[in-house]
Amino acid sequence: MTAQLSKKSEAWSARFSEPVSDLVKRYTASVFFDKRLAQFDIQGSLAHADMLAQQGIISRQDHADIQRGMAQIESEIAAGRFEWLLDLEDVHLNIEKRLTELVGDAGKRLHTGRSRNDQVATDIRLYLRSAIDDIVVLLRELRLALVDLAEQHAETILPGFTHMQVAQPVTFGHHMLAYVEMFGRDAERMADCRKRVNRLPLGAAALAGTTFPIDRERVAATLGFDDVCRNSLDAVSDRDFAIEFCAAAALVMTHVSRMSEELVIWMSPRVGFIELADRFCTGSSIMPQKKNPDVPELARGKTGRVNGHLIALLTLMKGQPLAYNKDNQEDKEPLFDTVDTVIDTLRIFADMARGITVKADAMRAAALQGYATATDLADYLVKKGLPFRDAHEAVARAVRACVDRGCDLSDLSLDEMRTFSPLVEADIFSVLTLEGSVAARDHIGGTAPNQVRRAIIEVRKQLS
Repeated sequence: MTAQLSKKSEAWSARFSEPVSDLVKRYTASVFFDKRLAQFDIQGSLAHADMLAQQGIISRQDHADIQRGMAQIESEIAAGRFEWLLDLEDVHLNIEKRLTELVGDAGKRLHTGRSRNDQVATDIRLYLRSAIDDIVVLLRELRLALVDLAEQHAETILPGFTHMQVAQPVTFGHHMLAYVEMFGRDAERMADCRKRVNRLPLGAAALAGTTFPIDRERVAATLGFDDVCRNSLDAVSDRDFAIEFCAAAALVMTHVSRMSEELVIWMSPRVGFIELADRFCTGSSIMPQKKNPDVPELARGKTGRVNGHLIALLTLMKGQPLAYNKDNQEDKEPLFDTVDTVIDTLRIFADMARGITVKADAMRAAALQGYATATDLADYLVKKGLPFRDAHEAVARAVRACVDRGCDLSDLSLDEMRTFSPLVEADIFSVLTLEGSVAARDHIGGTAPNQVRRAIIEVRKQLS
């Protein structure tokens, strides 16, 4: 009776004298999170079956039956009618069992020349390749939204900060383009990561390859892989590609988090630089006046979650001997959650960027505080022939005088300016305007409005 129970529920039942306990089944099963791999498992199985038939390892009739059965399984899964069984442990065995129910022995022959080890590695790569493609599209959408915002505010003046102190005036458009650059590098990293994801492990079988005359290149071409994994041991045990993706994802979220921090600060009534659309905010259960920037706050928090998944995968792999180990079942949940978090975050941020209202007057007023044009005065003196260190000292004394008097540099008279340097002439006042300051940074990468517009044109070309 025990053997019969075991045979009914386990693919390897003949090896064991008693069934797996219910506790162990729950502990070791992955079906309730890896079932999201179903479409990729079917895709990989169909390519494998095509190759087996082409190589004469299975019959044409078996191949046709497998195709028919898989089509029905796809339909059942899409309609929510597929029964996922805990006893069958994972997505692969659930689909294989149902296929065998539908087409008989042809379903049993499908697993010829492969193992769950190379099968799951293939499924994950197919899944992750698709996810990366989605993420690259979403990064493009976010960059376009930020470019649109930058174009609207190519001349809107904002204080630039270092150490959270007013440093020099910049334009809001220039500030937004900084994030466009960050997310552009993220897209490059994702595209580069995809190259290493897009290698086929199928054919490595359990760890040593197979005795059947398989054609791995044919399977790779069918599935759109660029190459095959060149070592069977590495093919089934490697999760570098998943770790590399999570590292790239952590950088995406780091950039999101930096932007989130600024949005939260800028929306504070004490700063008041922007307003977020109501659909991205919530109120307070007790304070009726509140409008909380929940989306950027939560994105900032979710960054720690994604960073944690990267560390989890690194830790998972650090002590594993070759080849496949059950530890690797723990790769999926961190990977899946990282994909979900990044995709959801990018989608909502692209929408949120289009709902930002800029308060230009508040930005300008803030830029007039903190002596943001002090560097311009120093540059002016250098252009008149004063060594930079001397110019720096002269301006520092001028700033100190203004602090004592509670005024701005531009409030000083020409005669007062000349007490700090006799090189100052009447043209100094045009230099000390916010508009003059930003316009003077007229080079590639500078904050001058015409440079901002040129940069926007270049980015649009890249994204077209």
